[in-house]
This record gives sequence, C-alpha cells and structure tokens, in this order.
Amino acid sequence: MRLVFAGTPEPAVPALRALLESQRHTVAAVVTRPDARSGRGREVKRSPVGTLADEAGIPVLTPARPSEPEFLDALRALEPDCCPVVAYGALVPRTALDIPRHGWVNLHFSLLPAWRGAAPVQAAVRAGDEITGASTFLLEEGLDTGPVFGVVTEAIRPTDTSGELLGRLALSGAQLLLATMDGIEDGSLDAAPQPAEGVSHAPKVLTADAQVDWAEPPLAVGRLVRSVTPAPGAWTTFRGERLGLGPLSLDPAGELPTLKPGEVLAEKRRVLVGTAGAPVELGEVRPVGKRAMPAPDWARGVRIEPGEAFA
Repeated sequence: MRLVFAGTPEPAVPALRALLESQRHTVAAVVTRPDARSGRGREVKRSPVGTLADEAGIPVLTPARPSEPEFLDALRALEPDCCPVVAYGALVPRTALDIPRHGWVNLHFSLLPAWRGAAPVQAAVRAGDEITGASTFLLEEGLDTGPVFGVVTEAIRPTDTSGELLGRLALSGAQLLLATMDGIEDGSLDAAPQPAEGVSHAPKVLTADAQVDWAEPPLAVGRLVRSVTPAPGAWTTFRGERLGLGPLSLDPAGELPTLKPGEVLAEKRRVLVGTAGAPVELGEVRPVGKRAMPAPDWARGVRIEPGEAFA
C-alpha cells in the first residue's frame, strides 16, 4: 500500500523504520509536529520521526494543525491508501480522516479499551498492572474509541520504569503495525468494536502529578516514581528547593529505623526516607541545576540534619 506515516517522538521511530524496510508498502511522506526548541540550548530541532524521514529522503509535512487547508490539499495529492499513526501529538479532524481509503490506523500503547488517552504506559505502571500491551485500531474522532485490528501483550516487570516499558512496546508495536498494514492490504484483517466494559483513561501526566506524597505506602510511592521516569520525572522539595528523584528501592537491606513520612535519614552508604509504611531507599537524585548523582553523595554535600524531611 501507499502510506503516509504520522508520528513525532522517539517511540514512533521503530514503527516508521519497520514500514520503510517493508517490501510490501511504500511510505510516500511523513507527517510530524513542527520543529520545536528543546534542550538546554533551546535549539530548534526536528522531531525524531522527522529526522528519520529526512535520512530516508522522504517528504516531511509539518502542519501546525492537521485541519489546515494546505495540509489537506497536500495529503490528497499524495493519494495514500492508509495513514498509520503513532504518537503524532495532534487531533486528526474528520476532513483528514476521510482522505485515505483505508483510513488512519493508530498504534496505541495499551490493551484497549484500557488506558485510553495520552499517557497509557505511565498509567499502567502507576496502577500496578501486571500485563499491558499495544493495540492497532481505526482512528475515529473519539478518544481512542475505534475498532481494533490487533494486539500484542507485554508483561510489566516489578522494576520497570515507563521509559523501559515503552521502549519494549515501541519495538513489539512496530511489528504489530506492520502486520496490520499487511492484513488490511490483503483483506485478511477486520477490525472488531472495542468492548463496552473495562474502559479506563490515561490523561497527560503533568509535572505537578509527579510530586511524591510521602504519606502514601511505599508501594504506591515506588510505582509513582517509576511511572514518571524519565518524564516528567518524580520530584520532592528539600529546604524549599525541588529535588528530582530516580527509582527507589522498596526493600532496603539491614535494620530499618522508624521514620515519619518524608523524614530523611542519611547513613554512610544509603539515604532512607519515611513513608506511610516502611522507609524506602533513594537511588539517584537531581538537585536543581545539577546532574543526577547517587543519593549518598548528595546527602554528604548538603549535610542533612536529624529530623529534616522532604515536603
């Protein structure tokens, strides 16, 4: 089939690469979000998907909104049979959905109808799900509501961060999307309506959502931190300044003291923090304006006083 691929961030790159390497399909163009400033230097950069398309010599379309008449005209001129989409980052209007004869087929990183929305992987990790996966479905104007073509499953490991889990799903999902394109082309694949039961939602995770509440049980604290690693990144406050947090150890070795929620105890080789249950052990921390460092190194530098606590 003749395809126009839509996607933006790094997790969409494996899917585009799989389609580019396919012997059955042609990627005629790529649609991605406009170049944006990023990094400490705030340089204008192409999206990861746009960068791969440039390397492959494929035309790149970067509409501010996919409802723009100029974009719609360009898409019609490309005459796509189907538009596979992975984490594009903008709502696709009906006028665009109707252009390819097989529609837009979205790769979503959950087992629909679970975790519809912008942050399905983060939601699954924070909820303590043991199994997740990826789904391909026909894009509609509703939020991830379209009929499903296929799924792959993936176990969530006890220590998985969202970044690690998403990395695996991006690879297995890429093969699912390719198989879906093959099935649509040869007519062997039909989409089935999503079940009415089991619907859950995963809205975008904001920085404010990533603040640790030390009054929660240790398991909940650990899941939150893993769910927002690497982005937007877990954090707490210490002496009035934000402190970034990496994944925690929920089962520190040796004798554990009794600590109030948020209370910090710095020992020679570890830093413990109180929760609603047993203390947890900090891994890496990131002070404002500095690189991540092991928690004991940070604690030696700030000289924690007895009874000091995170807020």
